[in-house]
Amino acid sequence: MHRLIITMFSLFCLFIIISCSNQNSSTETTELSVLAAASLTDAFTELQAKYEAEHPHTKLLPSFASSGNLKRQIEQGASADVFLSAGTKEMESLTAQGYIDQKNQWDLLTNELVLVVPKGTNQIKSSADLNHSAVKKVAIGQPETVPAGEYGKQALESLKLWDSLQSKLIFTKDVRQTLTYVETGNVDAGIVYRSDAKTSERAVVVEPFDSDSHQPIVYPIGLLSDSNHPEQAKEWVTWLQSAEAEAIFKKYGFHVIGNSDD
Repeated sequence: MHRLIITMFSLFCLFIIISCSNQNSSTETTELSVLAAASLTDAFTELQAKYEAEHPHTKLLPSFASSGNLKRQIEQGASADVFLSAGTKEMESLTAQGYIDQKNQWDLLTNELVLVVPKGTNQIKSSADLNHSAVKKVAIGQPETVPAGEYGKQALESLKLWDSLQSKLIFTKDVRQTLTYVETGNVDAGIVYRSDAKTSERAVVVEPFDSDSHQPIVYPIGLLSDSNHPEQAKEWVTWLQSAEAEAIFKKYGFHVIGNSDD
């Protein structure tokens, strides 16, 4: 009888341990590290809140910067699960180097390039006015590391304005810094995405740039090959192409394209 009691007690303890282990496993939170282009900051905040509310066991950990700087971070060994770029050049480079598998990379969004000025400004009606002597400073992302800056340079070259504006150009670390300079009146105008302008109450669009004046603006998204949570990362990327995520992207001026199941 004594041995039976000991055996039953041991089995009971084992059952408790297994139950607790299963409970901890089912409630464990997965943290997804996401490197995202600065222009996605506002949209991502709302997307994150929505996704985490629907997926309580997943927490998104975003880091925002210019796509070029994020690419450099990955090349230097930064740990991440997902990269969301504002340009295809950065994604193609990482894919070629093996950081992202081609089959785990999709085109997700498109955007539009616009010229913005501080609210209440009347001296600039179009890009042609940038050459006026009254215009002293024009902000644009650094073309080498900021996709919006690269597109902006292409647009200004197409309009034969790039060379004549050299003394006026103020180069920024990312498109959000460009917008801030315009909002604070530190520059007379700036080149940003439609999505950035849409979030601002202190900057107004005076002219959209013709889409033919620059390379197509495409935001690709990719799963890092060394991701610690590939299944959860793929689930999130798939959700980003859902109707509810698309509604949020549209609210901030983006357009959703593609399908991760293609």
